Amino acid sequence: VASPKGGMNIEEVAATTPDAIFKEPIDLQTGVRDDQVERLSKAMGFSSASTLKQTKDLLKKLYEVFMKYDCTLIEVNPMGETHNGRVLCVDIRLNFDENADFRQKDIFALRDVSQEDPRETQASKNGLNYIGLDGDIGCLVNGAGLAMATLDVIKLYGGNPANFLDLGGGASAA
Repeated sequence: VASPKGGMNIEEVAATTPDAIFKEPIDLQTGVRDDQVERLSKAMGFSSASTLKQTKDLLKKLYEVFMKYDCTLIEVNPMGETHNGRVLCVDIRLNFDENADFRQKDIFALRDVSQEDPRETQASKNGLNYIGLDGDIGCLVNGAGLAMATLDVIKLYGGNPANFLDLGGGASAA
């Protein structure tokens, strides 16, 4: 997903100017293709021969990082061009699959929990999945599928969930 508009609230961009959001589905078997990175590069406004080449290279490298390090998210905001024509990722947010910590020990050794939501950190220490949301209705649910359905029902009836707290599907009456 890419946009030349960027900004802190991409959801707002999607709602107000959906034509400024560009998507390219990637087949994990074949990887990212040249035509895909070229379309995204041009859609983001990198059209000179030099910036187009740099942006295509950057996007391919970001995909390689995503796959190699078990990322669940790579968010670049912004990607920009300097006064002398260099294309740079100015700020990047990376999220990693916690289930891959055994494979990515060097990455997980760099984890800085002070940068994380302390509620999510505490839940993780206790084997729970917690995500804080903006609402005012708390959800404590046994199993991710039931948790997602519960959030949907809350929204359907006009409420706003305050969290997603999944006990992992293993809770019992005993």
